[in-house]
Amino acid sequence: MVTAEVWRLVTPDGEIEIPDALPDWDYQMDLHLRRRVVIDLQRARSESGLPADTALMLAVVWTATGSSLSGPGQHMRLFQAGTASVELDVELRGADLGGLLLLDTALVLAERRTDGRPSSPRRAGSVLWNDQKALRLQGDAPQFPMAVIDFAHTSFPDDAAWHLQITGALESATMGALLLLVNARNTVTSGAFENAGNPRPIDRVVLSAVYADTARILVEHALGHEDFTDDCDYSDDSLGSTLLSLFDQLFPDQSIVDIRLRQRQSPSLFASDLQAAVKIFEVP
Repeated sequence: MVTAEVWRLVTPDGEIEIPDALPDWDYQMDLHLRRRVVIDLQRARSESGLPADTALMLAVVWTATGSSLSGPGQHMRLFQAGTASVELDVELRGADLGGLLLLDTALVLAERRTDGRPSSPRRAGSVLWNDQKALRLQGDAPQFPMAVIDFAHTSFPDDAAWHLQITGALESATMGALLLLVNARNTVTSGAFENAGNPRPIDRVVLSAVYADTARILVEHALGHEDFTDDCDYSDDSLGSTLLSLFDQLFPDQSIVDIRLRQRQSPSLFASDLQAAVKIFEVP
């Protein structure tokens, strides 16, 4: 009834089959996705008990767990008989994404019908066929909003490469509490983020350094709060929850009390521990 090709990621160097994860994705990276779907409309209607003139619709809906946003990607009404070949073309803003990106493709009833068999679908939106593709958006790039600005117009040093801005309490929403600022004057760093979708070796080194530094700042920020412990209960989208997840990732099987004590007793050794935890400059 339906033959769906794999989703493809459109890059400056051409189209590639999308992997299970994009290790260099960041919020500045928009996604352009395509797939071809061939539908035997006559068979789809017949097997669903629908009249031959039933209007169907092929639709794509996206959901991003990191931003808790979702929306329509594309939809196309199908009236014709025989076979339809549809090229789906979806463009998503990186600022709307994060976490796990789910792409749901479905063939649905386009409008309500009352003249089919008693067992046939009747409501508009009834699903005749569907599939789902999951794409994890995580890796060396920071997983929160960022902006490229000229540091000459700020209070930051003109020659600094980046600055992680943290505002609000641990109960604040992560998306509003964190902002990575990249200095437009530092072309090596800003260029690395521009090339995040298809990084060169130098870009991977820069992104790894930024990730390591942001992780260090976040860890130090968390440890500076005496009430930040393993027993804390923060809402899922809060800064505190994000920091707890970071500690679980970097320091599995270690308590926050022990980590805080180690940092205070031997800051230089703890800095090396953190380098090892983030796997700085490690090539994936």
